[in-house]
Amino acid sequence: MAKATHIAAISIPAYSHQASIVEFCKRLVHLHPHFNVKCIFPTIDAPVPATIAFLESLPPNIDYTFLHPVNKKDLPQDVAPAVQIQLAVSQSMQYFREALRSLCSSTPVVALVSDPFANESLELAKEFNLLSYIYFPPSAMTLSLFLHLPTLHEEVSCEYRDHTEAIQIPGCIPIHGNDLPEHFQDRSSLAYELILQRCKRFSLADGFLVNSFSEIEGGTVKALKEHTIGNKNSPIYLVGPVIQTGSSSESNGSECVRWLDNQRPNSVMYVSFGSGGTLSQEQLNELALGLELSGQKFLWVLRAPSDSANAAYLGATNDDPLKFLPQGFLERTKGQGLVVPSWAPQTQILSHTSTGGFLTHCGWNSTLESIVLGVPMITWPLFAEQKMNAVLLTEGLKVALRPKFNENGIAEKVEIAKVIKGLMLGENGNGIRQRIEEVKDAAADALKDDGSSTRALFQFGTQMENFLRQPLK
Repeated sequence: MAKATHIAAISIPAYSHQASIVEFCKRLVHLHPHFNVKCIFPTIDAPVPATIAFLESLPPNIDYTFLHPVNKKDLPQDVAPAVQIQLAVSQSMQYFREALRSLCSSTPVVALVSDPFANESLELAKEFNLLSYIYFPPSAMTLSLFLHLPTLHEEVSCEYRDHTEAIQIPGCIPIHGNDLPEHFQDRSSLAYELILQRCKRFSLADGFLVNSFSEIEGGTVKALKEHTIGNKNSPIYLVGPVIQTGSSSESNGSECVRWLDNQRPNSVMYVSFGSGGTLSQEQLNELALGLELSGQKFLWVLRAPSDSANAAYLGATNDDPLKFLPQGFLERTKGQGLVVPSWAPQTQILSHTSTGGFLTHCGWNSTLESIVLGVPMITWPLFAEQKMNAVLLTEGLKVALRPKFNENGIAEKVEIAKVIKGLMLGENGNGIRQRIEEVKDAAADALKDDGSSTRALFQFGTQMENFLRQPLK
């Protein structure tokens, strides 16, 4: 019987990141059954309810613990939720050190796997003589940007959005400065300072585990390997697509599926902005009227409006979202669409034969789910690295369309209707559907027993085992 290999993993207080690293750990222990993983979660106020429910289905060789919560009132209130999360993680490091010390005193831990936004933990890994890896939930394109940022910071003196030339990220298609992540857009801000600090700390990692696959981003990783990372050749493993699977018995889930069962194949546009995305009231109105004007069937997961695009990231409002819709909208579209408040079973919807398109905020989890299930997209990025994902999907992979926004940052109803009809009915839509099927097949191939991502994950596990066999110094 193989000797158990023990690994610790740390995430951040955000459901999308927590779900992704847990799914990665589940895949790791499935491939290496003698591995044991302890997932450690920093917390703001209380554990994320969706995470608690998600953790109920863990295999026996994955355990978890929540760190002592950081009080949200003790965090700056005038900064974005993503900044609050990073500051909370920093405050949690004292508790993480205690948890890691306790774990290492009772268990022969080999390595730490860290979320990129919890990478202060890499310094603690060195303190406890552990190998350390970053599990990177976004794309390899985003990883390349993060690794390149210290250099880019020195090369570009102005704000990136004012940089006249396209920015070349190693191994990626050129990108305009205003499509870089939102926290890059004010170089004097605390958000940018925190990102730059974290990017400089990446060199501490012994390797990177990226939630992507070689068939779509192999060229990016090849370019990264040609650039030394922190003066060392840290391996980069493409281990994705890592997505959530399975069904849900919640009421919204059954309602959505029953409604989809009564629609024609490939006829429904699914509209969702992820676990944290929100629209302004003005934009919500335009989207509603654009869906109506398109004449296409739609299933819309609606969240109450906010002037902050990621207002729901640290907890949604209790307001009834339906009361914010334009007057008469639900009555006028009764036979055309279904609006569900706040939540829906996304993988069930995307895998349904009636779903023919996905209007998405371009979060990487949602992007990969759409790719794996072969659903063409309309990109509507809101925050974080989502504009970069939109560029990759529209200009790189060519599996999506992107609406135009006016000078006030609003997509107007006529433009929305045009893009929806273009994807669902137009010639461009036909080409996109063909390409998304090809990418879907490539994703499935990557996850086969002999697929590129499975081999990469096996190699990572083998490195852990080899480390265990090394004689003590």
